Formats: sequence, structure tokens, C-alpha cells
Amino acid sequence: MIIDTHVHIGNMLNFVMTEEDVLYSMDTYGIDHSIVSSINAAEFDHDLRRVPQKLQHSQLNCLREVVDFAKHNPTRISAAVWVRPYGEKADYDLYKAINDDRKYIKAIKFHPFHSTVPFDAKEMEPFIEMAQHYGLPAVVHTGGSDAASCSRVYQMAKRFPKVRFVMVHMGLGTDNREAIELISRLPNLYGDTTWVPLSSTLSLIRTAGIGKVLFGSDNPIDGRDTYLHNRTGDRSLYQQYFNELKEQLSAEDYDRLMYRNAAELFGISLKETPPAEKN
Repeated sequence: MIIDTHVHIGNMLNFVMTEEDVLYSMDTYGIDHSIVSSINAAEFDHDLRRVPQKLQHSQLNCLREVVDFAKHNPTRISAAVWVRPYGEKADYDLYKAINDDRKYIKAIKFHPFHSTVPFDAKEMEPFIEMAQHYGLPAVVHTGGSDAASCSRVYQMAKRFPKVRFVMVHMGLGTDNREAIELISRLPNLYGDTTWVPLSSTLSLIRTAGIGKVLFGSDNPIDGRDTYLHNRTGDRSLYQQYFNELKEQLSAEDYDRLMYRNAAELFGISLKETPPAEKN
């Protein structure tokens, strides 16, 4: 069984990621459950320029999009709320939307790079308080800018010990050492495998324990076959997680990394998750 904790839909920032692509990839590569957020919630582009107003999508509309996806595939898809702290608030409407569809919502997604708001800034705290109120993990992009640094996630995790934080990418584009060291310090701080070399994940396991890491991928960011190859056709690093990693961990630890940790952290019922089809 595999639970992918970091999956997207949306048409934004030169990415086109459809529900059909997500379901195809799950069927083809044996993914049983995906936690999905909408990239349409991005507030700034890759060059940190404000996304034109005509292309902006509200956090409520983005939430409805992923909740509808989950409602149509309740045993296979869960929703993550991608919040927009630069231009929006953790207001009554967002609380109500989460409350109304809480059974489908498993996380609150933060992308400090695409919001340009430092993750440990005061503006973020109302959203963290929302996560605490609903018992939702805070899933945080790390890497690419100071606003999205691993140290800022660590500082916020210290301020909110009751909230569980996932350090997505463990510092994208780095050697992951800082993330590994910081994750090992706090019981409420975790890492995921999204674009993380297998060697770094094994280092995190040795340093912090098998319970501190989750499988995630960014699927289908490189297309519907993201799990197989990247945009240039080279073998995806996720093939190492599906294959080589089995030889380096016990069967119990492999299961914990690939799905049991996620099921526990996000509250996903394994009884309701049917086996994925493999072609």
C-alpha cells in the first residue's frame, strides 16, 4: 500500500495537473490514496511576481475544487487546504468551509515561496491556529527562498507544539542536512520525500527514526507518469522508493514510510482504502 501525501491539481505557473492525470497515475503506479491541494491558490509566480488578478483564485474556490474531487473519490482522495496568507485571512468563511467538509480535509497546505510571507511571520499564526483548532497537520513547502526556509518552519513548530508540521522537500535544492537536524529536535516536526534523494531519507531515518518521514511526490507535476520519469525522460527518483528502498528497510519500516505514518498523521482509514490497480 502507498499513500502519497503531496499531490496537486490545477492550471497555474505553467503546470497543468488534472484530476484525470492523478487518478491515471494512481491506477498505473499502485498509489492507494493521495492528499491533494490546488496549485491554483499560488499568489506569486516562480520569479516572485504577483500573479495577475485575472488569474487569481480564492482559497475558498481552491478548497471547493479539491473537496469536490475527494467527494467523488472518497476512498482514494483527501483534500488539503492551500491557504493564501498574502492576500487573504483565516476568516469565518474559511473556518465554515473546513467545518462543513472536515471529513474530506486532512491538512492545511502552506507555500511560503508562492505567498512570499515568511512562515514564522505573525501573519501566518491565524492559519496555524486554524490547523490547531481542527487538529490538522500543517504541510509546508520548504526551499527556494528565505521565507520558505527550514529554520522558519522549525521556529513555528516550537511556538505551536500541539500542531504537527510536515517539512515538505526538507529544503528543496539543498543537501537536506539542516532539515534532518531540525526534524530530529522536535516531536511535532516531520519530513516528506518530495524530490528528496533516497540517501537523505535514509539519513533522516537514522537520525530521527522511521516515524518522522512520509512519502510524498508532487505528482503529477512532471506529467501523468511523474512516478516513472521526469520531463526529460530520465528515471524518476520515486522508482527508487518503489523498488530499491525495499532492500534497505525492513518490511515493517518500509510500510511505515510508504503509508502507515501518513495514515496515522492525517487520520486516513486504511479500512476504507481499496488496493490500487497496477498495470
